[in-house]
Amino acid sequence: MRGSRILITGATGFIGSQLALYARRLGLDIVAAGRELSTVEVERANELRSAGIEVSTGKLQDLEYARSLVEGCTAVIHLAAAQHEAQMPDIYFRDVNVIGTRVLLEAARAVSVRRFVYGSTIGVYGSSSDQVLDENSPLRPDNIYTRTKAEAERLVSTFSAEMETCIIRISETYGPGDLRLLKLFRAIDRGQFVMIGSGQNRHQCIHVADLARALLLATEHPYAAGEVFVIAGAEPITTNEMVQLIAAALNRHPPRIHLPLWPFRVAAHVFEWLLPPLGMTPPLHRRRLDFFTKSFVFSIEKAQRLLDFRPEIDFASGALDTAQWYRARGYLPQRQRHEVTKAESV
Repeated sequence: MRGSRILITGATGFIGSQLALYARRLGLDIVAAGRELSTVEVERANELRSAGIEVSTGKLQDLEYARSLVEGCTAVIHLAAAQHEAQMPDIYFRDVNVIGTRVLLEAARAVSVRRFVYGSTIGVYGSSSDQVLDENSPLRPDNIYTRTKAEAERLVSTFSAEMETCIIRISETYGPGDLRLLKLFRAIDRGQFVMIGSGQNRHQCIHVADLARALLLATEHPYAAGEVFVIAGAEPITTNEMVQLIAAALNRHPPRIHLPLWPFRVAAHVFEWLLPPLGMTPPLHRRRLDFFTKSFVFSIEKAQRLLDFRPEIDFASGALDTAQWYRARGYLPQRQRHEVTKAESV
């Protein structure tokens, strides 16, 4: 990959920032584009700049801005997306996820970018599945975010005759830098976590370092061109197992209280119907219950066969890695000396 210049969009997000830092440690030439609208995004941008990575802000829907980003780049990893903005109208998601992708594709084509890697999501498969899913499984997106991601996938595929493209469907991702699971770690650390539902739904999480390797492989490997890959962890685990492993990483007792799911579903539906028209963000919405309800199992055989990609970090090791990062950054309190001694003994 020496001599490559890679544009990473969404670089002030969790995955994008960790990917950029990982690539920089490998000595790669990185251009980063991302928003700086929140305190977290500003902190991530500053961390990238401290690592010697150029960071640019702007709207990807602006063709001139998009062209300025891709100039001189050999590859693009497009991760920028509208995802969790529950209060925004559908047109906002389409503008960012579809129009922004189309403009970036056109800009990349105009300057002869060699490969365009699109970061999609396993959410395009729908709300849940009892089947083992792979790249050929039918898509059943069920919300505006996943519908626009599926639409953008189709758009990327239409450019494959003019430049090399690759679509990566990303599974649940965690690791240092992730703030999505911080509430879960905090609740377990404080002994306040309550399981909603049975906890038997399954996750196939991937550590962000493993995902970063896969995304960089997708920019260079000859067999990645024109392909779609599911990138997930090596083995699925239930929500109960996931919580138990996080508790072990935190040296805490695993929580035992379970509450029924249906009252939370009803409350989320009411909040989503009532609050957005009033300009208020719902404190609970149905997508936030996905952690307790969605169940996915994937085959990653194609990535293993064509890219020789295999996840290296199991969830027990990754949870410990993540907990240590949270404590080092002050997101979790430092443990007392007797707790550290007990953990080291174990």
